[in-house]
Amino acid sequence: MTDRDSQDRLLLLIPTTSYRVADFLDAAHRLDVAVAVGSNQRHVLEAFADGRTVTIDFQDSEKGVREICVYARDHPLSAVLGVDEATTVLASKASKALGLAHNAPESVEATANKFRFRTVLANSGLLTPPFSLLTVDADPERAAREATYPCVLKPLMLSASRGVIRADDPDQFITAFHRITRILEQPDVVTLGDTAKHILIEGYVAGREVALEGLLDGGRLKVLALFDKPDPLEGPFFEETIYVTPSRLSKSWQSRVMDATVQAVAALGLKDGPIHAELRLNDQGPWVIEVGARSIGGLCARALRFGAGISLEELILSHVLGLPIETMAREDKATGVMMIPIPQAGVLESVGGLEAARRISGVDGVTITIPMGQEVVPLPEGNKYLGFIFARGDSPEAVEAALRKSHHCLRFRIDPGAETE
Repeated sequence: MTDRDSQDRLLLLIPTTSYRVADFLDAAHRLDVAVAVGSNQRHVLEAFADGRTVTIDFQDSEKGVREICVYARDHPLSAVLGVDEATTVLASKASKALGLAHNAPESVEATANKFRFRTVLANSGLLTPPFSLLTVDADPERAAREATYPCVLKPLMLSASRGVIRADDPDQFITAFHRITRILEQPDVVTLGDTAKHILIEGYVAGREVALEGLLDGGRLKVLALFDKPDPLEGPFFEETIYVTPSRLSKSWQSRVMDATVQAVAALGLKDGPIHAELRLNDQGPWVIEVGARSIGGLCARALRFGAGISLEELILSHVLGLPIETMAREDKATGVMMIPIPQAGVLESVGGLEAARRISGVDGVTITIPMGQEVVPLPEGNKYLGFIFARGDSPEAVEAALRKSHHCLRFRIDPGAETE
């Protein structure tokens, strides 16, 4: 047994659907720390982690905690880290059971459940839209008559804006309600249990949207990046595309965004680790739309570098393990990422223009994450993107222009009539 194998290790909880296994393992390798990967399918783990794996039940948290505790008896753990919505709650519960540093499970649960989140923030003094909760067997026509417009209908625990639909009148409300209930009947959703039987109704908040990436240490927030989202997100669906940092907001607005995030984090009771917050800004001030006890999703973290090329994953692992962090200052360059939207449903047959897209000045890379021959599903039913474009430049404007120009080069051939096996 090597020294590395005998070390206390970090357990990463990563679903099989996550893009981020390789990036976290690369970060662990660069830091020379021992990492085990816990996921919900053994064959996926073996492809990445060279045997240092454990299969964990992500649906039954009590069973998952027991499985992690059993693993820890033979492989002592110094931390358990969930990397997305599907695993952060389990990580906090397992950490509590093992006596490790952790956010309170109830705090993390509030970030993962949109109704609980709204309930907490309603009592925080922050701007909060009106909201209510419906069951999937409610009378949508009656609910539509009672709603205030415009409003947004949301599943409670789905990610990437899946199932989030704006309604401007009763007819749109009823259509959205039925569309969301069909999504909640999908096999991958019904496993969520009672949360898959409810729909949140929330007043629509107009305004530009930003995202804040941060790291909590003893309740103190360090802002790692503030992203502008230059494309309007007005509905009826809310497909995110471009993130660019540094923000072009005034210093006054940036300060207000940070203050609102700090207030939301305190209300939720989060104390430690990465957070990802999304806010809308209008004449009334900043509105906190959501806070996740996790870092930014997909491959978007690749747009961020700190100090001399340190990745976001390295920062997170160093923090969780108590390793020294030389700097949390982001690189001087402006950077950005585009999540490539899915233009239509069908089977992805080919992607053209990749080389041209990669040659655009300022573009760091173009990664297609959906294999050829695989079915693609746009919002609101889907929750994935075709891939990611990354760019760096001397200004946010230059980065945004490079991302748009690169995307314009790409040609996606999607067969709407094809069926996968």
